[in-house]
Order: sequence, then C-alpha cells, then structure tokens
Amino acid sequence: MSPKELCFMIMPFGIKETGAEPPLPAKINFDALWEKALLPTIEAMGYQPIRADQDLGALIINEMLERLYFSDLVLADLTIPNGNVYYEVGIRHAAKNEGCVLISADWSKQLFDVAQMRQVRYPLPVAEVSDETAKQIQAILKEGIKKLKDGQTPMFEVLPGYPGKVATDRAGVIRGFLEALSNFQAQVRSVRHAPVSERRSLALALHDQQPAETARIPSVALEILFLLRDCAGWQETIDYIDNLPNSIRDLAVVREQRSLALSKTGDHLDAIGALEELIKTTGDSSERQGLLGGRYKKLYANAAPTDKRRFLNEAIKHYEKGMSLDLNDYYPSCNLPALYRERNKKGDDALALQTALVARLACERAIQLKLDDDWTRPTLLGLAFFEGNVDRVEEICDEIEVAGAATWKLETTIKDLERIVGQTPDQSIKAELQSALDRLKALLPPETNGK
Repeated sequence: MSPKELCFMIMPFGIKETGAEPPLPAKINFDALWEKALLPTIEAMGYQPIRADQDLGALIINEMLERLYFSDLVLADLTIPNGNVYYEVGIRHAAKNEGCVLISADWSKQLFDVAQMRQVRYPLPVAEVSDETAKQIQAILKEGIKKLKDGQTPMFEVLPGYPGKVATDRAGVIRGFLEALSNFQAQVRSVRHAPVSERRSLALALHDQQPAETARIPSVALEILFLLRDCAGWQETIDYIDNLPNSIRDLAVVREQRSLALSKTGDHLDAIGALEELIKTTGDSSERQGLLGGRYKKLYANAAPTDKRRFLNEAIKHYEKGMSLDLNDYYPSCNLPALYRERNKKGDDALALQTALVARLACERAIQLKLDDDWTRPTLLGLAFFEGNVDRVEEICDEIEVAGAATWKLETTIKDLERIVGQTPDQSIKAELQSALDRLKALLPPETNGK
C-alpha cells in the first residue's frame, strides 16, 4: 500500500478576533474549524493531514520550512490577516510550482496583494462551527481545492524557467523599469522639497508626464495622486482619480482619497455616500470612520439651526467608532474633545478629557515609535491647549519659535486653538492660554493672523 500524499494546513490557532463588523462574527474558533471542517475535508480527499503545533520547540522554523517544501498540498486559511500564515504562503509560492490553495471565509477582507489571488471561499456565519456549516464547508472546499490545486503559483507563473532557468533577457527589462521608477520617485521628492510657491506648477508638470489615462502601476498613480492632493488642489485630485483605469480607481485607498477630495470641494453628502459604500464593500477602519466624522463635522459647522444638533451627533458617533477601531490612530480621537464640549450634554466634559488623553497618548506613542506624520505634533499642540496644560503649551511655543510656524501648520490650526481657548471654563487658565495664543499668532504673516 503506497503512502498517502501529505497536506500541510497553514492557519491560525485557537480563538482569534476577526475585526469584522456585526452581524459578522467578532471571533472565530479556528481549532473547531479545523476539527469539524478542514481535517475531515483533507482526509476525505485522500491526503494525510498535518497541522503545525503551537509549540514545536527551538527548531520550529526548520520544521515549518521542511513541511512547506515537501508536502504535496498546502492549504492556507487567510480569513484573518495573520502574519505567520502570510509568510508561509510566500515561502510555498517561492518553493513549489503548484499545490498551494488559498481558502477563507466568504466575508473575509484580505490585504491587497493576496486578495487578487484565486481562492476558495466558504461560509462562516458565526464564531463556532455548527455541524450544518461544517458540512457546507466540506462540500465547497472539496470542489474548490480540486480545481485550484494544480494551478501554478505566482513566482513560477510570472517568471518562466524559475527558479534555475529564468530568461536572462527579462533582467534587463526589469532593471530598466526599476531605474525609471527610481528616477520618478526622485522627481516626486524634488517637487515636495521645492519652495512652496513652485510646488503646484511642478506637481502639475509631473502629472502631465504621467497622465492618469496611461497609468498602469498603482504605486506610481498613488504618488501622483498624493502629490496633486498636497501641492496642486482638491479638484485636480478628483479629476486625476476620475481618469485612472478602473483597476486603480477602484482601490480602497484611491476611493478614500476621492471621498476626502469631494468633501474638501464642498460636496460633503456625496463624500459620505461614497465612504459608506466603501465600508460596505471593502470593510471598516478607523481612517474611514474618521473621514465620515470629518464630513459630518463640516456639515455641522455650516448647518441651519434645525440640523446642527443632528450633524454634531453624527460626527461624534463616527469619531467614536473610529477611535474604538484603533486607539493608536489619533485622528478620530483628537476631534472628539472639542465636539463633546460643544454638545455639552451631561457627562460630555468628562468624555472630552478622557478622549483628549487617549489622543495625546496615541500621538506620543507615534512619535516614540517614529510612526508620526505631519499632523502629529500640531495635534499635540491642540490637545495641550484643550487639557489646559499651560506648561506644556509654553514648551511647544518655544519649539515652534525655533522650527517655524509652517512646520507646526499654524495657519491651519490657529482657528481650532481660538475655539479651544473660547471654550476653556477656568478663567485663569483661559487667560494664560490666550497669552500663548497671541504669542503664536505673532509668528504668522499679517494676512493670516488678521493683524
């Protein structure tokens, strides 16, 4: 009797959170999924199943590599973004020409590159796998695995002759492409480092060299998009996005930026609709909820008295949801303190101080881990004002006088600081904050600070 072919199962262990929104399951019992659905499927297809133990000892990496290479079939469950699973899929793709099948729950949202690859989707409506669901999963996987198991893995498909006899003429083509990409990225950096007065014309010139209609490489298109957003204007950004090929225009990050640009040009309701559709089709995130909160915040600022309360509550609701999705993302939480204080319901002042603390800790964490961006320090300035931390405000004012108003985006943030000072209940702290605010205003050009 000949030995059975081996099937190595790559998947998470135990009960894991999914990050999915209700009514989708918040957690999955992967051990139950293995025992009730995946293991029986593998055995029914005539394979000997192997699943890595959680504790294999010091040589775990060696054993994992051996199993990935020598197994006749590898199944990888990508339902949640598990780093080990993604890494092991990459190893198998580079090691073997065929015999790697990706599977996932039918509601799973994978990372971009893997989401493009063929896979078998199965139903998983709740955390625990019922007998009925297990039978459905088994039937779907048996059929799907048979269709995909002999398909070429990406490295072998893209590089004929891989690994030992890749056509050498491709090397020159790729090298030329990489050099062109490097030169393009250098041009982008040059535009961003140019004097402010020249950036718009330089950004538009680079766009003319790389028009949207001819875009084929997502990374290049995104560089142009962000350059237009930051240096040219919101309408130019919308026009560029609308002329991109569908394959790039439909990327989640591009759709996010179009929604933001729509709102910045005054079309807040269309931006809200586009963001809601994006969340519905590709999943939620703190960034998307923060963008929704920002659109309602804009509507609130300009609404008629009859609508103001409704838009204020919607802004707070979405910022709160964004904060709950990722406490390390300071964008949603930093907008809440002032909105709570403006709503002024019972308990709102306490909520305002709590969320200011959450946002401050997120900003400080980002700086400590070198994950900060252009808005991290300006956000810390606003939070110091809000918390009434006069000593910290004075320290930051000293830093701004050295670094310059532009580095701290004072032209953009000064109005928020004025509003915070106006809301400050303690009169003695309010006076000290006003003095600091006057100090900052003096750093702005006269046409900006109203003098």
